[in-house]
Formats: sequence, structure tokens, C-alpha cells
Amino acid sequence: MKRQRFTKFALACTLFAATAGLSSAAPAQEPSQPTADQQKSNKSDRELTQQIRKSVYSDKSLSMAAHNVKIISRDGMVTLRGNVKSDDEKKSIEEKATEIAGAGRVTSELTVTASDSK
Repeated sequence: MKRQRFTKFALACTLFAATAGLSSAAPAQEPSQPTADQQKSNKSDRELTQQIRKSVYSDKSLSMAAHNVKIISRDGMVTLRGNVKSDDEKKSIEEKATEIAGAGRVTSELTVTASDSK
């Protein structure tokens, strides 16, 4: 009974959104900007991501934020996404990825976030 009510409610919300000119669909991303869920599952891309992740994680001078950046490999091309604490961290991660993946094979979308200093 609850499920039926929920289904009707969801349908009503969808219809309302459609008539109001709203869309519940997420905005389409450009195909050149892969997301983490588009990580290839072939062995070479998995291994490439693992090698870069291991290199980043083993560097204890990096912050927790830097250790948690997204590393996405598709057909040998690597995209780095996330926030880091400094330009030095950003440069360090980019260098590690380039050393492993090769020059011209890394796209960095890393963002430096200002740390709150009190």
C-alpha cells in the first residue's frame, strides 16, 4: 500500500515538473569529461588507476583531501578531479599521474581550496 502511494506521488511530481518546464534528469556532461562511474573496467585502465592511486596514497605529505581525489582512466587517458589544499599538492599529484600515465595523457581538473586558518 505504501509503495503504491509512493509510486503515485513520484508520478505526480514528475508530471508537475514536466508541466512546469522542469527536468528531473541530470544535466548532460560532455563526453570528453568522464565521471568516476565511467571508469573503464578493462585491466589496463584498472591497473593504471591503481598505480596512480598507490603513488598518491603513499605520499604521506599530502592531505586527506589530496589522498581522496578521483582518478579516472579511460583508454589510457587519465582525468584527475577533486579538491586539494595547496598548489604544491596539485602539482605533486599531477606529476605522479604524468610519470605513470605518460606526458600528454593526464587532464587535471583539480581545484585548490583555501584552508581556513584561525
